Amino acid sequence: MSQKPTVLFVCVHNAGRSQMAAAYLAHLSEGRIEVRSAGSAPGDAVNPAAVEAMAEEGIDISAAVPKILTTEAVQESDVVITMGCGDTCPVFPGKRYEDWVLEDPAGKGVDSVRPIRDDIKARIQTLIAELLP
Repeated sequence: MSQKPTVLFVCVHNAGRSQMAAAYLAHLSEGRIEVRSAGSAPGDAVNPAAVEAMAEEGIDISAAVPKILTTEAVQESDVVITMGCGDTCPVFPGKRYEDWVLEDPAGKGVDSVRPIRDDIKARIQTLIAELLP
C-alpha cells in the first residue's frame, strides 16, 4: 500500500452509495486517505435523497458529479470497494477488493436512504480503523 492509502468506491450509477461512502471517508479520515468514486454506468446527477441524507450529517455532496469507472482508477487504488456493480469492475493482482452489499437508494426518499447512509458510515469507520494505524 502507498504511503497514503487510496480507496475507490464503485457502484453502477455513482450517484448514491459510492458518493455517500466517498464523502464519509474523506470527512472522517480528515484527508489521511485518498478517496475516489466512480460508476460503471454513471448517472446524470447525484441522488437528491443522498444529498439530503448527507446534509443531515453536515456533509455537502451537492456539487459531486458521477464519474465513469476507468481501468486507471482501479490500478491507482489500494482498496476497491464495489457496491452492486457485479463483474464490471476490472480486477488486478495485489489490490484489496471488497463487495459491500447495500440497498440501492435510487428512486427512494430520504427516509429510506437514512438506514443505507448509516450502514455506510459504520462500514467507513471500520475501514478507517483497518487502514490507519
